Formats: sequence, C-alpha cells, structure tokens
Amino acid sequence: MKHILLAAAAALAIAAPAHADHHEAKASMPQSHASHHALMQALAAPARAEDRARDQWRHPFETLTFFGVEPGMTVVDYMPAGGWYTRVLVPYLGANGSYIGVTPDPAVADAKGFADYFAKLPGQFADASPGWKLTGAPIAVYGSQDIPEAAKGTVDRVLIFREMHNLLRSGAMYSELMRLRGMLKDDGMLGIVQHRAKDDAPADYTLGGNGYLRQQDVINLVEAHGFELVGMSDVNANPKDTADHEGGVWQLLPSLGGKNEALRPIGESDRMTLLFRKRQ
Repeated sequence: MKHILLAAAAALAIAAPAHADHHEAKASMPQSHASHHALMQALAAPARAEDRARDQWRHPFETLTFFGVEPGMTVVDYMPAGGWYTRVLVPYLGANGSYIGVTPDPAVADAKGFADYFAKLPGQFADASPGWKLTGAPIAVYGSQDIPEAAKGTVDRVLIFREMHNLLRSGAMYSELMRLRGMLKDDGMLGIVQHRAKDDAPADYTLGGNGYLRQQDVINLVEAHGFELVGMSDVNANPKDTADHEGGVWQLLPSLGGKNEALRPIGESDRMTLLFRKRQ
C-alpha cells in the first residue's frame, strides 16, 4: 500500500443528469461563478502545460461539470495512470477536498500479465506524483485490496476514465466495482468515460481487447453491480471515429499505434459519458 499527501485550491458544479433515448443529454453549466472560475484556474495551471493539447478531445471542464464534481468533495480517480485527471482534480477539489487514486487488486486478475501490471500501478503513481508539484486536495493512492475501512462510505464521486475495457478483459470487474461501490456515500455517484463502439459492433470486437465497448453493454454491466443510470452526455463524442480499427483504439491519438498518419485527423476516440447513482 502506498500513501501520499499533497494540497490544493479549486471549484465546480452539479450536473443535472437527464435520461436520454440514445447518446444525448447535455452537461449543465457550473453551479456558481466561483466554481466556474476555480475550475478554469485548475485547467490553466502550469502543471497542465503538456496536458492541455488533449482538452479538445477530453473536455475536462464539461465532463467534470456533468459528473457534478465540486470543490470540497472526496473523489476517487480509478486507475489514474499518468495523472492526466489528477492534475485537474487535485487543485480543483481544494484543501477541503480529498483525492483518492485507486488501482485494481492484482489478485483478482485472471491473467498473470494483468496481475503484474496492476501490482506496479500504485508505486508508479507514488513515484511520479511529487514531480507534478500540485497543491490542493490531499492525495492518497491505494490498491483496492488496501482501501482503509475508514474510507468506506465517505466518497462523493468515483470516476473511471477509459478503463472499463481493462476491467472487463482482466476479469476484475466484479470485485473492483463492488469495492468502489462500497466506498461511495449513500448518495454517491459513479461517472464513466469509455471508448464507444457502434451499437451494432460484433461481440468479438467489444470484449475489451480493442478498447471499445458498446454503450448499452456498459450500462447493463454497471447496473448489474448495484448502480442506476441517471444521465448520459455526448460531450466526449467524436463522430469522425469509425470505432472499428484493426488493432483497436490504440491506432488513434494519443498512441497512434500503427503510425498511420491518415488516422491523425480523427483525433481521439468516440466516447460515451455516463453517470450512475449508487442504488440502495
């Protein structure tokens, strides 16, 4: 178990989630001018100098607004990887908030490759995060098997950015979603951004190995784990993405895995943005 502390200043607003017939439902505007200003400040911070190039594809302002993230909240960033959202959330949540990075339990993976990968994540984050020189919310990072008892039932939002395919293909989804659910307050919410396959994409393409999942499959899986869908948004949609690339989502930016320059103008993947409430 790794544990790290830092500190910050920030702000944001509540989403007004609305059910949509298909992929729609717009994110609401920030709740107050103060939170609007604080989020804009966090997005403009020097620590994000290299990150801002991806804002046009990841829409952090609109996404966090839709998820109803506000300063002072306790937020779990699941599998924070290189810290792209960490560098927004820590200053935005502020000194009265709390940022918790959670990574998967290696013991629940059904393949050694995933177990080894999951085992490295807390240490990699712990090593990298001091170099970001963030101020704002205190930071903690845990493997899900090491979540302290005191943290359970204390979290306002759990956020999963582009990792549902890894939970599915590693066999870790049940254990991880149940642990994350246990961290949420009774009125806590789960926000998901995930690479989106076409609705009629074949099953063989949407089992996780290509990064793309069908939106209705994600909704069904998450609801089966004790959540209720309360909103969806197309803020991270990209209609240029055909979502059927041989080699999967990694053929697009930022990886451009196949070094196929013809795919560069597409940008990053088409993505679903879903908001769930913890079901009692």
